Amino acid sequence: MRDELFEKSIETLELPKVLELLAAEAVTEEGKERALALRPLTDADDVERALAETSAAVDLVSLRGSPSFSGVRPVAASLQRADMGGSLNTRELLDIAAVLRCARGAMEYAAGSDKKTPIDPLFHGLTANRFLEEKITGSILAEDEIADAASPELADIRRHKRATAGKVRDILQRLISSNQSKYLQEPIITQRNGRYVVPVKSECKNEVPGLVHDVSASGGSFFIEPMGVVKANNELRELEAKEKKEIECILAELSAECAGHREDIRQDYDFLILLDGIFARAGLSLRMRGMAPKIVNRGISFQRARHPLLDRDTAVANDLRLGEDFDTLVVTGPNTGGKTVTLKTLGLLVLMAQCGLHIPASGESRMPVFDRVLADIGDEQSIAQSLSTFSSHMVNIVGILGEAGERSLVLFDELGAGTDPVEGAALAAAIIEETRSLGALVAATTHYAELKVYAMTTPGVENASCEFNVETLAPTYKLLIGIPGKSNAFAISQRLGLPGHVIDAAAGRVSAENVRFEDVLTQLDRQRQEMEREKEAAEKLRRETEEYQRQAREYRDGLEKERARAVEKAQAEARAILAEARQAADDTFRELDEMKKRRKQEEDWQRVNEARAGLRGKLNAAEGKLGRAPEAPVPPPTRPAVKGDTVELIKMNGTRATVLDVKKDGTLQLQAGILKLTAAQDEVRVTEGETQQSVKKIVERASHQLRSLGASPEVDLRGLTGDEAIVELDRFLDNAVMGKLQEVRIIHGKGTGAVRSAVRTHLKRSPYVKAFRPGRFGEGEDGVTVAELK
Repeated sequence: MRDELFEKSIETLELPKVLELLAAEAVTEEGKERALALRPLTDADDVERALAETSAAVDLVSLRGSPSFSGVRPVAASLQRADMGGSLNTRELLDIAAVLRCARGAMEYAAGSDKKTPIDPLFHGLTANRFLEEKITGSILAEDEIADAASPELADIRRHKRATAGKVRDILQRLISSNQSKYLQEPIITQRNGRYVVPVKSECKNEVPGLVHDVSASGGSFFIEPMGVVKANNELRELEAKEKKEIECILAELSAECAGHREDIRQDYDFLILLDGIFARAGLSLRMRGMAPKIVNRGISFQRARHPLLDRDTAVANDLRLGEDFDTLVVTGPNTGGKTVTLKTLGLLVLMAQCGLHIPASGESRMPVFDRVLADIGDEQSIAQSLSTFSSHMVNIVGILGEAGERSLVLFDELGAGTDPVEGAALAAAIIEETRSLGALVAATTHYAELKVYAMTTPGVENASCEFNVETLAPTYKLLIGIPGKSNAFAISQRLGLPGHVIDAAAGRVSAENVRFEDVLTQLDRQRQEMEREKEAAEKLRRETEEYQRQAREYRDGLEKERARAVEKAQAEARAILAEARQAADDTFRELDEMKKRRKQEEDWQRVNEARAGLRGKLNAAEGKLGRAPEAPVPPPTRPAVKGDTVELIKMNGTRATVLDVKKDGTLQLQAGILKLTAAQDEVRVTEGETQQSVKKIVERASHQLRSLGASPEVDLRGLTGDEAIVELDRFLDNAVMGKLQEVRIIHGKGTGAVRSAVRTHLKRSPYVKAFRPGRFGEGEDGVTVAELK
């Protein structure tokens, strides 16, 4: 009964239909059979391993496609017969060769990856046998054709056979060409019982001496083997017998070699079937755009989940949660609203994942592993249900209560339906409570308003509903967790044309409590829709803000790069100038040395040396400062420091210290780390509020720079070369876009037209430019280009 109920739930949740899709992805016949027979695993480690294998195969298929499993057929029975000394036929040997070929191809497929995957042991377990594979395929060209090269003896026999057959045909051909041709029904050579003959007219059969092998159906032709070719035909038959015997020897030898490698071949076949199943799961995952859920101890969370049997482009994706904040989900709403589909989606995705299949969901979906997924879901959607239907549902529920446990997922569809509403609602609540007490996770659909109240007032039980558009009388199939569904019976009836007084009369029969409850649901739904619209608007604003921030960062980075290039260029020029100056100074010093030698008595060499040292000192100082930014001026002093202030020591590069005391003469006693110092008021500055002021100044300066990006709507490129004009044009367009200008004017003049051509060619490729045109009369005509920005 336990397995029967689980199997029935598997059928109800339509897992076999998903497995049919999986079987269609498999290549081998046994792979297809195993796919159809696949059943959910119940051990978490096994499920994680199977999902990891599917994920690894998806990655490999995405990078290199799928390995070939074409031609792999069962070989176990053939190998067993060969091991017992039997001789295999050509079909069986070709099947073995196909297994070896696919094993070799799979090994080459896996050899191209350095990344370790969970399916590596299967690839590494393949042995293949290229020698045996090529020996079989080289000996057997087709199921009914053995190659001449299969053995030297066979080649020799066939050579003699062809020669003998040629000799027979020559003899018969001479007969046809002789004066005896008049006795022939037709001038042709044919075969009967494997011997060459000619068709002789019945009335002339005695004119052609030989052996009669056949007579035509009409009796008009006798197929006679002339006596001149009997010996050659006999020789040909002997060669055919030798050929057959040699072929039997060849097949026996190949069979013996296969038997010698039977274990490796059998293992190759088994691993190939396993790999075919794994790559079939990968193919189904790619087809469904699936992903592997994370296996956790408790709690289902499927994000943007779709039913795998619905069209993936039109199916509504929903977020399904159960077992984290609540262990029971009660889904309410009108008929045809998608409640049953939601229930089936939840159960089917769990079953698929436990079969090692990726599920059609996105994000960080997660789920535990269940021992049983038990479902009582009927296909009936009728309002009036018979007692027999209620009884059949109750039999299922009794069985479910007998099997459910802590590792069970239980699904009830239209719980309590088919009987008195009051009793049905009470019975439904009691069944849910009993199932919860067993530790199972529960999801149930219902029409009963009493169960909405039950879900709202019971800890661990959560309401949910499937959204319904009253205006279009159509469900949206969107699941709303936390919000109970409305029946919408009155609204639907009114839209369908039911008279108003009938609806009013019906409303008068509804209790005040129910009316107030429905009004509250209506108000909640209205607030939910408003919040969703506000959420979408906020999300759109957030995306726009992030885009603006990204553009600002890119522009700032561009400015930084431009500044760095300019600084580097200036430093290089300065170094070149200093090098020239140093060279000039060295030349001057050499001349002075020469003069010293010539006029020792007339020169004050002490003064010359001092001048030399001074010049070198200036050059070294200038070179040392090169590349460093000018030091910031010392900030002006702040208010006088008092005890407890934090100050910066100006002469110690801004080292911070705390004022311990202020002496009578105004000097300060400071604590800087472990050091105690004394300083005057003009040697320190108070730092209070500096951080906030600095940040404010930075923000104001950045804001000013961004506002300054709104440059003039006009740029003058006259007098520039083509390359210089393009650089200046790019800078101008950047500023114009940041300034949100709609139209700009580019002045390039007429001249030779080189700058104008370069500008307009660049505008065609610019992502900022929507369209451009030459200037009109009064705008500068062809010396100006007017561009419209995006």
